[in-house]
Amino acid sequence: MLNLNEQQKRDIVRYIEEGKELPEKYRFLLFENKRQVELLWNGKTDEVTNVVLPFQTIECVDEPRSEEHKKIQSDLFDFSGRQIQGWTNKLIWGDNKYILSSLKNGPLRDEIEKQGGIKLIYIDPPFDVGADFSMNIEIGDGESYEKSPNILEEIAYRDTWGMGKDSFLSMIYERLTLMKDLLSEDGFICVHCDWRVSSSIKLILDEIFNINNYMNQIIWERSSTGNKAISNYKLPRVYDSIFLYSKNENNKINIQYSEYAQEYIDYNFQYQDERGKFRRQILGTRGKESIKELEKDNRIITTKSGKKYFKQYLSESKGLPLTDFWLGTKIPDLRRQGGMTKENLKYPTQKPEVLIEKFIKLCSNEGDLVCDFFVGSGTTASVCEKLNRKWICSDLGKFGIHTTRKRIISVQRELKKDGKDYRAFEILNLGKYQTQHFISEGKNERDENKIQSDSNKEKQFIKLILDAYNSEPVQGFKTFDGKKSSRFVSIGPVNQPLSRFHVEKVIDECVEHNITKVDVLGFEYEMGLFPTIQQEASSKGIDLSYKQIPVEVFDKRAVSKGEVVFHDVAYIEMKPIVKGKMVSVELIDFCVFYNKGSLESTEQSLRNGKSKVIIDNGQIVKVSKDKDGIVNTEQLTKKWEDWIDYWSVDFDFESREEIIRIPKEDNPDEFEEKWTGDYVFENEWQSFRTKGNRTLELVSSSKEISGKSKIKIAVKVIDIFGNDTMKVLEVNI
Repeated sequence: MLNLNEQQKRDIVRYIEEGKELPEKYRFLLFENKRQVELLWNGKTDEVTNVVLPFQTIECVDEPRSEEHKKIQSDLFDFSGRQIQGWTNKLIWGDNKYILSSLKNGPLRDEIEKQGGIKLIYIDPPFDVGADFSMNIEIGDGESYEKSPNILEEIAYRDTWGMGKDSFLSMIYERLTLMKDLLSEDGFICVHCDWRVSSSIKLILDEIFNINNYMNQIIWERSSTGNKAISNYKLPRVYDSIFLYSKNENNKINIQYSEYAQEYIDYNFQYQDERGKFRRQILGTRGKESIKELEKDNRIITTKSGKKYFKQYLSESKGLPLTDFWLGTKIPDLRRQGGMTKENLKYPTQKPEVLIEKFIKLCSNEGDLVCDFFVGSGTTASVCEKLNRKWICSDLGKFGIHTTRKRIISVQRELKKDGKDYRAFEILNLGKYQTQHFISEGKNERDENKIQSDSNKEKQFIKLILDAYNSEPVQGFKTFDGKKSSRFVSIGPVNQPLSRFHVEKVIDECVEHNITKVDVLGFEYEMGLFPTIQQEASSKGIDLSYKQIPVEVFDKRAVSKGEVVFHDVAYIEMKPIVKGKMVSVELIDFCVFYNKGSLESTEQSLRNGKSKVIIDNGQIVKVSKDKDGIVNTEQLTKKWEDWIDYWSVDFDFESREEIIRIPKEDNPDEFEEKWTGDYVFENEWQSFRTKGNRTLELVSSSKEISGKSKIKIAVKVIDIFGNDTMKVLEVNI
């Protein structure tokens, strides 16, 4: 029964009659199931995405480098430590909202539960309102170029920060709700944030996970004040907050002990003798031999600056108990990644491995499943690999997925060298889905105004693209939007990757109307989409060409000047080397057709004494103007291989069909397996550039082929922007 007096009742009726919002005090009086403390923001809703989209297996990496001869496999791991059965780790490209929903409600949930469920989720979401997904990438032997965000990253940035903090909170609130449902009952979640959103994130976590399940706020001192500008307006910021929550109140962490001292010292060090009592000793008085003995036992570590710090042990040799205050200035490995550290990949917001290692050891055991749905450069996956944890990681950016792929392969190579086991991992995406899932975005389809607004925006978008492509609109087709000379034009979606599903519909309509030439335009496309779909079109007499839409289409001035160039998919030239039953592959050529900026307009707009790097017809060019206005251009991509960051080989492509699990039509709660018509790229050999090694092998190792007179070899090339291209070649043995 409502406990309202007459005055309160009259006020509520008056607010309703006048069409005004009720003040907050009445909300708590009207609704019994009220929360004592709740964070409110514009756009907050309890609605959570529940769509189930099938995961598409793009690639499987089951060994860091192929052996000279394939060996007989046995049990869970073969002689080299390579996994041959059991759980496969998963690296997923896509929007984590749909990834989380599909993991929670789809067939993969059963597989997760068989592993004991997810024991830990660690996330480091993009809490910086100034973030724009730009980053510097290296070219060839060391030049750099600032990579702009792709269209999907632009949309993600808009959706995350378009309404400022309100839209960020809406984004993270829905995802945290899904994560809680995914966690095992004995699981934990760690959320990393800084001063911009820490207070709001804390209240949201209290609401979703219950304040009784709040365990710690870990203070990570990531840097000292030495490199911070002193201001009269505010103090230097040197720490981030990491909130630790459990799924249930009684969950227990694994108590850890720190081996590190609490302070730097130059000459003195403190240690404990066998009785556990503290002793202080002057290094200089112990003699060089004694110091060498301590260093040999890994008890004294010297920093690059010459300072020494030591490890302290309790009498039980456990160390000092770990607290919620983690000093990056006292423990060198805990510092934010500097430019010279071996671990640093020059990836924005990259965190040190030892930081993630502490959380993984606190909240999980060997063999447990750990997840990170904002994985970035792959730190969480890398640490899981080293600590024998299973993992699922995802990211929206292709570049992040590619960076993580290289990082995990590097870790696997080290594990292999040390004779340790390692698991295979798969690269997945949510590419093959019905587009209607994304059109409604989970909103109420009865909202006619919203539907009409979306329809008008879509028409404006199509007209914009057709104008930039110098094509005319056409009517009466399902997938064709325009025509350019004798070629029909089909435009893919703006807010998702161009999928096989879309291209298959284009091919079907080509067959239906006897159309033989078509250009498919898209901002982004599924990994692994080409060349199999083009081969399918060619077998039906269709000349299908894919063109990538540049972001310059949204620049009206560039469109009016004719500066917008739709570039083709990259081109690979390779040569198989067959010697008896041994086969290897040589990479001969790789061409891209990117354009970003115009030489002419750059020269005109550039101020004296300034320079700018652009991409002109598949070449990265630095345009400089000296103090006298003299323009100089320097081509930074000296050789075709400068565009390549990574390439790999599948020596027997089409040996593994790509199977997805989709809901049954007659019973959506059950799933059935279906072959997509594609094949999984089984990564058997690869060469790639790293920060420390910029060289690239252009000839693969060889593999022995037995029992076959003809094979299909697939080569996948990842360019310096993280975009993939694949070519398949039939070879006679």
